Amino acid sequence: MKNKTNNLLSRAFALLLPLLLLAGAVLAQAPAVATDQPEMADALRASGKIYVVVLVIVIILSGLLLYLVRLDRKVSRLEREIEGR
Repeated sequence: MKNKTNNLLSRAFALLLPLLLLAGAVLAQAPAVATDQPEMADALRASGKIYVVVLVIVIILSGLLLYLVRLDRKVSRLEREIEGR
């Protein structure tokens, strides 16, 4: 059971790591044009709402990850039942 959990976590990590690296590369790009008005992230940070945005994103991604883990467990259980017949 522990081996299956480790395998599942390694698969989830392998799927999420490229996405995180890609997002980091995209977010690291400097804006091409400087404006007099603050960007949305600066405005959200100044008002303290950026933490709410980050929290919502983390909750959504955590929910998706938990859903995928549960779905993988159900599919694995169904595969074992089919093999047992």
